[in-house]
Amino acid sequence: MPPETSNDKPTLRANGTTALPIHSEIPKSEVSQTVDLKKAQKVHANEPPEKKASTPRGKSQMGEASSKDPNSNDTRMSSLPKFVSERNELFNDLKRKRDAEVLSKDHPVIQVVLDLGFDKNGLLRPEMPVAAKAWESTPGSFLRHVDKEISSDVVVAKVDGKELWDLDRPLERDCRVSYIPFSSPEGRNVFWHSSAHVLGEAAECYYGCLLSHGPPVEQGFFYDMAIEGGQVVKESDWSPLESKAAKFFKEKQTFDRLHVSIPDLKKMFGYSKYKMYYIENLLPSEGSTVYRCGSLVDLCLGPHIQNTSKIKAFQIMKNSSCYFRGDKNDDSLQRIYGVAFPDKKQMTEHKQFLEEAAKRDHRRIGIEQELFFFNDVSPGSTFLLPHGTRIFNALQKLLRSEYLKRGYSEVQSPNMYDSDLWKKSGHWQHYSEDMFVLDVEKKKWALKPMNCPGHCIMFGHRERSYRELPIRMADFGVLHRNEASGALNGMTRVRKFQQDDTHIFCTQDQITEEIEGLFDFLRCIYGLFGFPFRLKLSTRPEKFLGHIETWDIAEGKLKDALNSFTASGGGQWELNEGDGAFYGPKIDITISDALRRDWQCATIQLDFQLPQNFELEYMTAEVGAKAKTAATDEAPTDGSTARPKVLGPGRARPVMVHRAIVGSFERFMAILTEHFAGKWPFWISPRQILVIPVMAGVNDYVEEVQRLFKAQKMYVDIDLSGNTMPKKIRTGQLQQYNFIFVVGAQEKESRSVNIRNRDDPETQAKGELVPLEEAIGKLKALKKERRLINAI
Repeated sequence: MPPETSNDKPTLRANGTTALPIHSEIPKSEVSQTVDLKKAQKVHANEPPEKKASTPRGKSQMGEASSKDPNSNDTRMSSLPKFVSERNELFNDLKRKRDAEVLSKDHPVIQVVLDLGFDKNGLLRPEMPVAAKAWESTPGSFLRHVDKEISSDVVVAKVDGKELWDLDRPLERDCRVSYIPFSSPEGRNVFWHSSAHVLGEAAECYYGCLLSHGPPVEQGFFYDMAIEGGQVVKESDWSPLESKAAKFFKEKQTFDRLHVSIPDLKKMFGYSKYKMYYIENLLPSEGSTVYRCGSLVDLCLGPHIQNTSKIKAFQIMKNSSCYFRGDKNDDSLQRIYGVAFPDKKQMTEHKQFLEEAAKRDHRRIGIEQELFFFNDVSPGSTFLLPHGTRIFNALQKLLRSEYLKRGYSEVQSPNMYDSDLWKKSGHWQHYSEDMFVLDVEKKKWALKPMNCPGHCIMFGHRERSYRELPIRMADFGVLHRNEASGALNGMTRVRKFQQDDTHIFCTQDQITEEIEGLFDFLRCIYGLFGFPFRLKLSTRPEKFLGHIETWDIAEGKLKDALNSFTASGGGQWELNEGDGAFYGPKIDITISDALRRDWQCATIQLDFQLPQNFELEYMTAEVGAKAKTAATDEAPTDGSTARPKVLGPGRARPVMVHRAIVGSFERFMAILTEHFAGKWPFWISPRQILVIPVMAGVNDYVEEVQRLFKAQKMYVDIDLSGNTMPKKIRTGQLQQYNFIFVVGAQEKESRSVNIRNRDDPETQAKGELVPLEEAIGKLKALKKERRLINAI
């Protein structure tokens, strides 16, 4: 599969802007590298000499305003640091100039249509044309025309279905405007991002610290910072920070957007080596936007909420140490996590959710049920114990059975490749930092982080005919990715893993049928676990390889397959314009677990580039005629002059489809553990049956029952210990056995079992007496049919 984007690396967005990196938390076992704040503040080499002379940071701008007792860890500031006032003065000057420019522009009438989406009954609301002027009318100004049912929950706008837009940012052209509520993932991210800025403002006022980065995350947001003297955040700091934030909410601070050139950004943030790193390494040459919120001015792509009064509930959840850029050799920073909501009731519900999530944490259940563990001898690598391996094997068995039905061929490919292979595929240039590289016989080799280049070698090792296509190549091989140590997180983020990796080589005419087959595969697998799922089509980004005509054809075929899926009752799909991979469009699949959390496991990606890089081809039916290529063979649009080998008559390139259903088995096991809260369906359960004797005199019958069920390939344990029967039953219940058989003299004589069903409270006091052969038959059927409900 294509590489997953690491949260600890800067990533380039489809619009050419850069998403700043999330920094890795420091494992407790590692020693922190204390940041020297004066060095972090030192004037950048590109600043003019007079700037250096006028800013004596060696004496500490931060220290002169601090009320800190040198013998305490109290870093509260009596006034703002000097660098804040200097930064904000520059922002104010630039903002005045920009406002004057906008005021002097022509403000022509523009055509704006409000797309108000679906109502609560699922009916599409009528479109609403509104009167508007360029550089004057804002999406927020139209909300007075919209029902409160919609406007009360609005966080941000979206223009032309593509670009998120501040509610108070003037529109610039004819467009369609839709509104994004807090209840949507995009809305929550914007709301939490804005809340992070408030946290950053509070921290800058309280500590006089240097801020690094403050993004939204899955359950809230965080901000990273360097505090003078390498001091750490204490839990006693949380309340004062929350109090400052509450004051800012009452002030209704607006979020003011301003585009700033690179030279001015360097003047604005020259006091901080962290901001300078982002400016010099991650931003485009034309500059970037900054946002002002109260006393905070920060590098930010936005967008944001209208003002801080929208935040009605705010709480700091935890703090930790982290490494700048996720690099353990870089500065140790402090990280503060928080969460916020537009309604106090939502905060209460969120705390209840966190309590339930903690109970379901796969790391806790994994230890309690002896499924897996981790050890520092190999960080990020799961030690799967026997019971965990039973689950792993059941998942693989399920997929193998479906592969047999669906025409897949399982292969095995090497774990390590010469770097020349990765250079040919393009991974070496873009992904080598995330690979484990070895020196072998004076050459560079790497453990494979994905299977696609190896599968290209397998496709191309001999002549191929169109009659063989599609070829569906499946591989459960071990993969390694060099994730930053601080990014590792139980089984959801590991370094060593296996996945249900498949690559389909097909003709362009076969794309729609193959995608429809994958949708059916998704229904089959996710349905077994009770996962609803959503589909999102990501189309051609600004920087792409190949020709637009080829992309249009491919996207059209994906849309046909998606529309067919919807028509068959599969639900609506979403369009995510401009977010496809550079080598082809993709469909992202998101599942929702028992706690209504979203997880992306599956992906379907079309790839025109790898078949071209590896010069893959097949014989077409058009012998002697010019072949129709299934992927473009023309120069890419990224400026490269390299051209692939020209195909001869009767030859064509295949399209390559990357796909995974469960994705990483380790990650999927973690999701399942939390989804089921450790109460596994019978067919995948590592502890299916526990047999308990009422008295020692029936131990021989207990052992016979165990043998009979084991012969049917079921996991059966017996408890012949000296513990009391109630204690044995209680132990079995805590270990989440699906069924507990209690047998005594009556059961032995009648050759039956007394069955207690884990999920049926009525059977707990006294189970159901079932003849032995009938019990075997019912449980065989329960396992074979892979039923979700634990009932016979």
